[in-house]
Amino acid sequence: MSKITAELLSEIRSRFAQVEDCPVQGPRVFFENAGGALTLESVVATSMKYAAIPDNQGRDNPGSHELVRVIQKAKEDMRVLMNASSGQFFVGESGTELLFRLIMNACLGTGAGIVLGSTLEHPATRSACARWSKIAGQEHVLIPHDDATGTIAADAYAKAVTPDVKVATILHTSPVTGMGVDVAAVAQAIRAVAPEAIIIADGIQHAAHGRIDIDAYDIDGYVISPYKMFSRHGYGLAWISDRLTAFPHDALIGGPSDNWEMGTRDTGAYATLSDVVSYLDWLGREVSGSSDARDRIVAAGEAIHDQERTLTEAMIKGTGNLAGLGDMPKVTIIGGTDNPAREGLVSFWVEGVPSADVVAKLNANGVRTHLRKADHYSGNILEPLKRDSCIRVSMCHYNSTQEVAQFLTIMREIAA
Repeated sequence: MSKITAELLSEIRSRFAQVEDCPVQGPRVFFENAGGALTLESVVATSMKYAAIPDNQGRDNPGSHELVRVIQKAKEDMRVLMNASSGQFFVGESGTELLFRLIMNACLGTGAGIVLGSTLEHPATRSACARWSKIAGQEHVLIPHDDATGTIAADAYAKAVTPDVKVATILHTSPVTGMGVDVAAVAQAIRAVAPEAIIIADGIQHAAHGRIDIDAYDIDGYVISPYKMFSRHGYGLAWISDRLTAFPHDALIGGPSDNWEMGTRDTGAYATLSDVVSYLDWLGREVSGSSDARDRIVAAGEAIHDQERTLTEAMIKGTGNLAGLGDMPKVTIIGGTDNPAREGLVSFWVEGVPSADVVAKLNANGVRTHLRKADHYSGNILEPLKRDSCIRVSMCHYNSTQEVAQFLTIMREIAA
């Protein structure tokens, strides 16, 4: 049962910008969170504040000293958020760019062997592995995911891993199926056979759903896109282990050997990460009352997970007197109706109705969803299912069952 009561949900929603209204469309339900979550009001204010500051980091003046302090605090906040007792955090152009950079250096720094991933993965990791394994003289191997469940289990990796695996990639949550992967179990299966492999996880889709625990994963890299975790566009965040930090990488001659950041970054980007942690800390305090910062983050993650499970179950099984998607004969749900790996997202198609038409009809009635096509982003999921497209409905903990009911009311007409 969700710890997010109606009263708490109202408080949560008050902390986000444009939660009910689009400045162009007007009133709307936002079920496009996988494309980019709503932005915290505090993030909006912080972004405006730091956009006005002319100072750079590393100067001997009060303004510069404050920027350095803000960046250091954000990195410390990230350690609490992701439970990373070692390694380092840094920001880059985007989550995709950072995955490419981590994978490039991992491939170039490990020598001949295999780069192992899965067909579940986003093209950010698949494309990077395909490119840099070839340049490094390595073989890129993709393990087929399970079409029925929309995910991949640790035993699939265990059957495929060999001692010559040098680099391995894991998708934490699929942005198409919405299903999570047990990163710790997969990493354990890899290390049992290839203990020295560099393991990099794509956490971009997972981050907004809470419960990141890097110390428990035994990996070397983890990347998120903050705009999908209540912050803003324009940057990505990476964590790398001490081992990966020491790999040869692009850096300025004579500069610090452990620096992976390229050029002067936006202090405001770091500052907004602290805003995200402050919000989750507040939420964790509301649902747990704990005096420990990490415990509050964990409690917030559990509350987020439970609320999103309530929302997806209402969407699939129905709410009030409204039938759910699972009871609509023409609707097929990717990953099935009862899937414990689901994280706040339902992808489906309606037999006899083009998915683009479903998305357009929902949008015309004030419900924002997204069309996924069998292209370079989603073809790896849709082509094995022999589908050219699907409708993706992605929710977050600030959405409500009333919004789900509004969606189901429209879907009842579409799927009739």
